[in-house]
Amino acid sequence: MLLLAAAFLVAFVLLLYMVSPLISPKPLALPGAHVVVTGGSSGIGKCIAIECYKQGAFITLVARNEDKLLQAKKEIEKHSINDKQVVLCISVDVSQDYSQVENVIKQAQEKLGPVDMLVNCAGMSLSGKFEDLEVSTFERLMSVNYLGSVYPSRAVITTMKERRVGRIVFVSSQAGQLGLFGFTAYSSSKFAIRGLAEALQMEVKPYNVYVTVAYPPDTDTPGFAEENKTKVSIPLCALLFFSISIGSDGYMLSSLTCGMAPVTSITEGLQQVVTMGLFRTIALFYLGSFDSIVRRCMMQRARSEIADKTA
Repeated sequence: MLLLAAAFLVAFVLLLYMVSPLISPKPLALPGAHVVVTGGSSGIGKCIAIECYKQGAFITLVARNEDKLLQAKKEIEKHSINDKQVVLCISVDVSQDYSQVENVIKQAQEKLGPVDMLVNCAGMSLSGKFEDLEVSTFERLMSVNYLGSVYPSRAVITTMKERRVGRIVFVSSQAGQLGLFGFTAYSSSKFAIRGLAEALQMEVKPYNVYVTVAYPPDTDTPGFAEENKTKVSIPLCALLFFSISIGSDGYMLSSLTCGMAPVTSITEGLQQVVTMGLFRTIALFYLGSFDSIVRRCMMQRARSEIADKTA
């Protein structure tokens, strides 16, 4: 009986692997594709642009700093695989004025053709205790991290639906899966990205347009360096999935927080079902550890304040 059950389980798993490709989106052919990367002058955005360029894509870099854009353009062009490839640079703040973003996308499409893939990398992070952060900080982070992804996506979505082809990538953060001490402003702006992505995927999937949300951990970028003043590159093959995680902790977080997120394959859904209980148990230990660290730091600070008063 046990042998029969094992044989049935193996057959079931094999069936899942056979069926999965039938419901998974087809890979986007990057040779000749037009890829727009916001926040593409540095960090994760620039790395993604380089990887796409290596595979024959035409790149539009969008960022605020024109000097950094030109520097990134020179670096990316070193990786060309043919003399027809182009790197177009456009300086604009994608979080301020939708009409400007829309015009920028129109310019890019006039020069390099319809956008096949949009990668929303523009973002920033500032940390601090909730009551210490200025209200303007919450407004600024929501504008840059959330609206800075809404505006470019809104500008490309109509053409993608008409052509019935397209990919939209949102770069969130592990802080967009798990709220952490000191990141009340940042985490909330990154959590908003997931809600946008899930709702948008439901709308555009019938048009063969697919959405991906990446949850990178702390990554060695200029943005991370700026974050550290106040307080990993994404594999292209992973863009077939709705959620991209990096590392074992990222995989656990993605499974724990999958909720009503769409799955890209039956296998992915089965893995989440099977591992949920174990990962939740591990997560409870993590949460207990985090709470213990916060309490210990509060007690140490209180003792230090008392010692300073009596000194």
